[in-house]
Amino acid sequence: MQIKPRQQLLDIWQAIARHSFDEGTWDWGDLGGRSSVADAERLLCLLYPATEIPAFRLDDPDTTERDFLRAMERAGGRLDLPANLVKVVGEFMRTHTRPNGSAPTFPGGYYFWPADKATGLTDEQSELGVVDSYSMSITLCLATLGFLKVYETRTRRPDVQATIAELRTSTSPRLTAAMVSLLRSFTVSVYDTGSSQGEALTDLLGQGRVSQRHVVQRFQHRFKALRAVITESLLLGLDVQDGLLDESRLFECGWAWGIVKDAPEVETDEPVGPQPYGIADPVPYLYFTVMALEGIEDLFSDRTLTLGLLNFEQQRLAEALRLRWEITQQFWSGIARFDADRWPLEDIPWRTTGQQQESEYFSLSVTSLLVHDLMRRRASDDDLTRVVGVLERLADRARITSRVTHDDPMVRLHDPGVTLPLPGTERIGPPLRWMMTDFSAQLLKRTVQLCALSRDAGAHDRLCGLAEDIFEHVWRRRVSDGEGVGLWDSWSFTERVVESMVQAHHMYQQLPLHSPELTHLAKALISEAAHLFGNEELEPSPTGDGSHGRELRDIEIKLRRARTLVDEQPGTAYALALNTLERLDVLARARAAASPGGGTC
Repeated sequence: MQIKPRQQLLDIWQAIARHSFDEGTWDWGDLGGRSSVADAERLLCLLYPATEIPAFRLDDPDTTERDFLRAMERAGGRLDLPANLVKVVGEFMRTHTRPNGSAPTFPGGYYFWPADKATGLTDEQSELGVVDSYSMSITLCLATLGFLKVYETRTRRPDVQATIAELRTSTSPRLTAAMVSLLRSFTVSVYDTGSSQGEALTDLLGQGRVSQRHVVQRFQHRFKALRAVITESLLLGLDVQDGLLDESRLFECGWAWGIVKDAPEVETDEPVGPQPYGIADPVPYLYFTVMALEGIEDLFSDRTLTLGLLNFEQQRLAEALRLRWEITQQFWSGIARFDADRWPLEDIPWRTTGQQQESEYFSLSVTSLLVHDLMRRRASDDDLTRVVGVLERLADRARITSRVTHDDPMVRLHDPGVTLPLPGTERIGPPLRWMMTDFSAQLLKRTVQLCALSRDAGAHDRLCGLAEDIFEHVWRRRVSDGEGVGLWDSWSFTERVVESMVQAHHMYQQLPLHSPELTHLAKALISEAAHLFGNEELEPSPTGDGSHGRELRDIEIKLRRARTLVDEQPGTAYALALNTLERLDVLARARAAASPGGGTC
């Protein structure tokens, strides 16, 4: 199934408008307001494309295209649509703020699952903040601030201007609070080689072929510089700092599921309110680490920098997060490719050291971290090709590109999904879990991202084909009846699909891959066509009606166009040159036939 990001995004928008709007009024439904994660994901399904793709802009009513207005007609007309969106985001900000207005809140709500289905969440547990919410809030707040920056210059309605001012006042503190919470959720886990975690990591890196002692030596050598950066640059607590100084110990870094227990408060003069006490065990999670990186990346995107969306204090916090972003990517990229001959990442499924779980989902999470690192630096063709192989194997093992067998255990990867324990939640109630059901949507996003990154024609074609296969699987999983028709069974899955379509849109906007061989052939054809064209100009016109001159001018225009495109689009230049050669040959044969003694060949 071919990916058509514009049309598919329009279909999703129309489904959201049908599901969530009633004559311009937003309906949160029974679950609205009970999870800041779900509510943010729902809003980002609209705001993310509207702020990332110029053609999808809704902040300037004069430039909104007709097909978008038709898709969103239940949300309001050309002038009412952006005003209604501002109202909805304002409702989100008010809902997820403490009743006294002292601080933003980031509750996981019904996204938390009790380990024992017979027990329920305590009120305190349902209000717990979670990394997903912090990350989503960063993306949502940046999208909102960028939207407001344009829209406030396009409307003169006093009521809307007042709503815009109120929304900006609540959005900026939420952005800061989310950044502060992400800083306090970052952790480094240090452990001995003889511990269960140490043995799990060395087994993973050694893959049964290298002794533990040799693995530890290579680990120390490979991550010596990174260990020094973490020790010298990050405030993580005395126990962790002391542990990192001992180079015989192993470590992992990343984000816990929420604010870490005993995490120090972050000094800031921004009005973020009291910083909540953390309860999460200091254990990095692959899933939450990937989610954190997604939001942090938006803090230093071109759009954020160009529009100047961060104030001075937020820029300082963003730099602190960026350091952790770079450290984490370097660490997990090094772990994934620890052995050049046989990457640990290629040994599917991945087994986590902290939770002692193994799943294809964790292999995908490590792949996501590696893709982030490959996007940050210039990736080698060998690295890209090997990651393509990993993605293809994951799609096959997950029964996306292969047949589902009877009682196939891989079905559980999609439904009910992969469950993560959340250690620390038992301190205030029953132990909680986090469910991940978006494997195929995440796989689609990473495949499209890597496709946009790859400059190797073979790998690019494999990735495009794989992305289309995954997308066909994803598209078949849409809700087929009821109020959610055209969407998916969760806002997290729907939002991941929207992100994938935005990435696909960016991919198609890139220049096509260059082929040196095709460029050489195109230049040779252009050279021959230019020579024959010059020769044709020396010949007299066979008719007196001016048609010969018009034909030559058209050929000249195509030749000029071919010369312009030959380096960037050699295939197009090749086709144009072939066309000019064919037309020049027609002229030559016509002249030969018209000459005395001439005839057709």
